[in-house]
Amino acid sequence: MDSPPRSPNPVNVAWRLSEMAQRVPDQLAIAVPLGKRRTGVKRRYQQCSFRELDEDSSRIASALRGWGVPVGARIALMVRPGVDFISLVFAMLKAGLTIVLIDPGMGRDNLLRCLEEVEPEGFIAIPIAHVVRIAKRGRFPRARWNVTVGRRWFWGGPTLDGLRRRGEPQFPGRACAPLDPAAIIFTTGSTGPPKGVLYTAVTFDQQVEQLQAYYDIQVGEIDLPGFPLFGLFNSAMGVSTIIPDMDPTRPAEVDPENILEAANDWSVTQAFGSPALWNTVGRYCEQNQRTMPTIRRALSAGAPVPPHVIRRVRNAIHPEGDIHTPYGATEALPVASIDGSTVLNETAALNSSGRGVCVGGRFPGLQWKVIRITDDPLPDMSNVEELAAGEIGELIVSGPVVTRQYVTRTEANALHKIADGDRLWHRMGDVGYLEASAAGERFWFCGRKSHRVETSAGPLYTIPCEAILNTHPHIYRSALVGVGERGAQRPIAIIETWPEHRPSSAAATEALVAEVRQLADDHALTERIEQVVVHPGSLPVDIRHNSKIFREQLREWVVEHPGARGA
Repeated sequence: MDSPPRSPNPVNVAWRLSEMAQRVPDQLAIAVPLGKRRTGVKRRYQQCSFRELDEDSSRIASALRGWGVPVGARIALMVRPGVDFISLVFAMLKAGLTIVLIDPGMGRDNLLRCLEEVEPEGFIAIPIAHVVRIAKRGRFPRARWNVTVGRRWFWGGPTLDGLRRRGEPQFPGRACAPLDPAAIIFTTGSTGPPKGVLYTAVTFDQQVEQLQAYYDIQVGEIDLPGFPLFGLFNSAMGVSTIIPDMDPTRPAEVDPENILEAANDWSVTQAFGSPALWNTVGRYCEQNQRTMPTIRRALSAGAPVPPHVIRRVRNAIHPEGDIHTPYGATEALPVASIDGSTVLNETAALNSSGRGVCVGGRFPGLQWKVIRITDDPLPDMSNVEELAAGEIGELIVSGPVVTRQYVTRTEANALHKIADGDRLWHRMGDVGYLEASAAGERFWFCGRKSHRVETSAGPLYTIPCEAILNTHPHIYRSALVGVGERGAQRPIAIIETWPEHRPSSAAATEALVAEVRQLADDHALTERIEQVVVHPGSLPVDIRHNSKIFREQLREWVVEHPGARGA
């Protein structure tokens, strides 16, 4: 049994699950679809209540501690989304372990590299992950606490079912100090190698607190999360989680009927999806006159959400519902939010004219500043120059949901963290400006700092320039890249058309390029773009949300394909 609290303010987000198990013990906590969808046949689901989830996670937690897994041990969790995944996360939080979470979609080499860098002390994983662990055992010399989820093959160690049989249904959960490690979550690697971000006990707890209060999420709501980690917040809020039938590493390729089926079978009230997921679902609903009438709160994040996606989603949900686009990063979430109504009625037109993307006002308890752009480290605030409203610079944030350090690729700490007495500021790596509005101060996002194009005539920022090009009806998205030495870069725009508007001949390509070229020439922001290139397929995007464009890869592609169609 754990000792009494070691801190005047002990915290453990898993306590919120136990509280819900007492308040609404028989309410549905999780439902997971079984089998494939069949026309005319209602899908069956694996289900568990809040009491069952709390007791199951307690059994696992008590068995892990009884086995001897030390507090703070870094344990890699490699389990598919579902009841086991959510129960294991809460079990590990209750036991005071440090959960290592890595997107499987980042590819085998990146995944192994991240795991090796984090030096896991064990794996709780499906059998195939253990096969790889054993084949690469030299890369994981500290991994001794290994649990198989499913059938154990030729290796030793307990199974998850075995832990469940040995554990006790009541386990209070460790009383953690606010800065005790809780998880290591890796960035997507969209602007460099993936980095392991340390989440502390207070980070998770404050994320739940901030999200629930800001969006007025009520106990008893029903959520459809298109990103597995959001299911964890639900269980801490007393919200039922309906796991969608989809590959979470390929949200853009989701079958819209699977989303519609789950939303309508369970009368879902809230749903989260990346812009790519909602683009697929929204277009399907528009083309087939389909709706999800019980959803009153849709959420989308991971990259700027285009107005056409916002409009389609609003048309597909409850007439009084809306879509909200929280802004943040793995290192700091949530930072800001804006609702779809404000976007469509106020900011979308400004976005299309090159003003950037308004991500809304900041969450309570979070502080932000826009500072002079520099690529150098900023050890403390004495080297920081804060900019006036309306002036483009880089965004820094501070507050309880802001993580304090990377534990892999630790050299990045010097470039991303600024000391300020007891406070720490995180450099978001984003550029933009602050604007005073009737609703308060808002941030306008203009792109990633590392993506700015430094020409001899001054910088160009990706998001404002791309928004102008994206007004062409045949363009789905575009990417501005700079080729050459910084300070004398050539700005090149690479465009991806909507599938139905993909040019079918060289002449059609030339005509499209000429139209986009004219569009760029008509705007002061984009007239410096020297070349427009039509990409032959889809622009490369991140594996987590399929929405962040990998401009570094496109820069290399343009250099390697000087004959790419464009002008």
